[in-house]
Amino acid sequence: MKVKVINASSRKTREKIKKAFAELVKEKDGLNKVSVTDLVNKADITRSAFYTHYDNIYEVAKEIQNETLDVLIKNIDQFKEVGDIDAYFDEIFHYLEDNEDIYSMILSSQDPLLFTFGLNKIIVNTLSKALKDRHHHDFELNLYFFIDGSMSLVIKHYRKEINYSLDEIKAYMKETFKTLFLNSK
Repeated sequence: MKVKVINASSRKTREKIKKAFAELVKEKDGLNKVSVTDLVNKADITRSAFYTHYDNIYEVAKEIQNETLDVLIKNIDQFKEVGDIDAYFDEIFHYLEDNEDIYSMILSSQDPLLFTFGLNKIIVNTLSKALKDRHHHDFELNLYFFIDGSMSLVIKHYRKEINYSLDEIKAYMKETFKTLFLNSK
């Protein structure tokens, strides 16, 4: 992040950049096809305004990813035992709903791996720590199955490949989690 002091004007410019970025990623079907020129035109800002906040397009993507990871990390402290899983999922999905426009555009492109790798790692580490007393023979396999499948459902939701709401996906994930990890040996 280049700007040291974030004031209301800077925050507004950054939001315009991130919204335009998400729209372009969807329109151009991938991060690699988005240029700074495209972005400043779409956001209706100057190149110098863009470069005041970011060095390149990838920094915009990284900031969006980091904001998501921050939400997950922030809530790790409240997720100390398996009984806290409902609140953990509620917080993740609340964030996704609040930022549905951006995630809908980014995750509906062909480039969602940029976001899912970091998210998967944080979620796997969080759940693994919380479930440390419940590890069994198939634990790791179940954990990766659950996380990868869950991420896939969210991506499919934003790509409009399935007709399930985020609330329905969240409820399904909670029940699946309980079946895989709380009812197991």
